[in-house]
Amino acid sequence: MIPNWIIQRSMLTPDRIAVRFEGQAWTYKEINELALQQASKLVSLGIKPHDRVAIYATSTPQIIFMICGCMHLQCEMVLLNLRLSKLELAYQIEDSEVVAILAEDSLLEKLPKAEVQIYPFSKVSDTPPRKFTPMLEWNEEDTLTIMYTSGTTGFPKGVRQTVGNHVSNATSSLYNTGLIEDDAWLCAVPLFHISGFSMLCKCLLHGVRLELYTKFDVKKIVDQLVDGTVTRMSVVAVTLERILTELERRDKYVSNRFQTMLAGGGPVPIDYLKRAIERKIRVSQTYGMTETASQTSTLSSEDALRKIGSAGKPLFFNQIRIDGANQPFEQGEILIRGAHVTPGYVGRFAHKPSQKNGWLHSGDIGYLDEEGYLFVVDRRSDLIISGGENIYPAEIENVLTSHPNVREAGVCGIEDEKWGQVPNAFVVLKNDVNTEELVAFCKEHLAAYKVPKKIYIVKELPRNGSNKLLRRKLQELIL
Repeated sequence: MIPNWIIQRSMLTPDRIAVRFEGQAWTYKEINELALQQASKLVSLGIKPHDRVAIYATSTPQIIFMICGCMHLQCEMVLLNLRLSKLELAYQIEDSEVVAILAEDSLLEKLPKAEVQIYPFSKVSDTPPRKFTPMLEWNEEDTLTIMYTSGTTGFPKGVRQTVGNHVSNATSSLYNTGLIEDDAWLCAVPLFHISGFSMLCKCLLHGVRLELYTKFDVKKIVDQLVDGTVTRMSVVAVTLERILTELERRDKYVSNRFQTMLAGGGPVPIDYLKRAIERKIRVSQTYGMTETASQTSTLSSEDALRKIGSAGKPLFFNQIRIDGANQPFEQGEILIRGAHVTPGYVGRFAHKPSQKNGWLHSGDIGYLDEEGYLFVVDRRSDLIISGGENIYPAEIENVLTSHPNVREAGVCGIEDEKWGQVPNAFVVLKNDVNTEELVAFCKEHLAAYKVPKKIYIVKELPRNGSNKLLRRKLQELIL
């Protein structure tokens, strides 16, 4: 058992700012009071402790109040991705067997017809409260959140994340980064995603401030990075590149107060990391997934130059090994063990064990070097096999994004009668360049069989709610 996070934090630092959003601010005491109000109104609507509910909302303070209200009720929260189609939402709502959906009013039309009751936020707000006394302690094994995987193959899986999973992740992260005075996380990723939700957990557990953005606003974000009003941030490759471009355009550097920029969601192109160093950004590449409640390993800033491209070593309570590898640099599937690993799934995958012999099989390919640093090569499901040769899309993407006129790149395998598959590339440009020049550039840096058969210039690449590249959807750009 551990203390109720919200009550404990409100008792320890009641007057400390918890959340800032568009010029408004709320203390931890105010967050607790608003959360208790939400919980009492949910009870009045018939939501009971430990019920499973879905939440469908944008990243504003209102979703935080609702999440914290559900925490007081110890509800299992299914956080629905705003980018999903009605069909995809219907699957998750049915599969998770929620008793109700709590939805932001402006998003009601995007929800599918459902067998369960839908409560708009305004309905919850207008409901008279019913007396409710929250539990002062939580069971670490209780499910806190359920998030669905992006579904690279087959049906998405509803991943259970327990109170203990989130505590383990936040604690391991703290051991790695430490705290400074007036620490503040800038959150410009969706709270329905593990990256955003883990930031909220860290703020509650560590007692630091959350600077919340509904969407990625590069100009305002760079303003805060330069003036030092935030100290930490999480990014993926595409958002890191946009921040770098804006800093370069202004010829500015981030404040000395800024501590860490965690980069996850897949390998970050080496060229981006080099540009970040020039702008005084301490980028720490991380590796994690929905099944691990965010981070499993992180590269410390002191190793950023020495181990560029690495996702670092496991955080304190975590373990990593490479399946089948007997010596350094041997590639294989990344296996993970630790208190942050999900105990299992819900719905159609409830019977599927999340671990084999105590280890989570990630589905990612990587290796450990001679010092035990993890390098993530690629998703196993994205692997291209051409004429018997393994081709990792990330390697080709790294080359393409190092070209001065290329902003973003995505690579996937296209069926080929002779070779089985051949790599095709899709690029978003900074400046005009023809594809022949890009092919020639690839030939200078890659083995012949890795050079893209075709390169397509596109306006944008397909991404999910956390801006992670969806390679499986690249083919749709040419169909």
